[in-house]
Amino acid sequence: MEDRDLSRRRFIFKSCAGLGSAWIASHLPEIAAAQQHAHRAAQTQESAKFESFTKEQSIEVEAIAEQIIPTDDTPGAREARVVFFIDRAFATFASDERPAYMKGLSELQKKTQKRFGKARKFSDLTSAQQTQLLKSVEKTEFFELARTMTILGMFSNPEYGGNHNQAGWKLLGFEDQFHYKSPFGYYDAEYLANKGSQS
Repeated sequence: MEDRDLSRRRFIFKSCAGLGSAWIASHLPEIAAAQQHAHRAAQTQESAKFESFTKEQSIEVEAIAEQIIPTDDTPGAREARVVFFIDRAFATFASDERPAYMKGLSELQKKTQKRFGKARKFSDLTSAQQTQLLKSVEKTEFFELARTMTILGMFSNPEYGGNHNQAGWKLLGFEDQFHYKSPFGYYDAEYLANKGSQS
């Protein structure tokens, strides 16, 4: 594996580790409800419709997520369709967080227009300009929510709406196997090999 891949993987692990476990734990019942909601949406082919965002808002949300986990030689938030996870989260288990997020999204739009012109949207800016704006709000509740939702959407079970084609799992090297066969690791393999050589 190249050094660049290792660096990206380390960054992602550090980002995931930084998520508030208390926040996730406090939303576990709602997350379970969201999973049921996601199953129903998939069965009725509603999974591509937005429930929390307008189409225009979804473009801005996707642009923000793409800055948090950008696309390079591996898929980023855009390819993982993180925006669908975020939309579904605010319609279900994180609905109480939606007002703060929407307020922050509106304030980011105002900052964009003040700095770059009244006709501009965040999604219209260059990557460098988007980074500059996000750095100006990185200590806010809005950015913490945006970061948390993006990371959750990148690496959660695809049934929740994000992690399309298991892009996040592949990035981490996680195999989608919910039933594993031994040997589970090098230690089991060595044990079985030694056991076989003694018989």
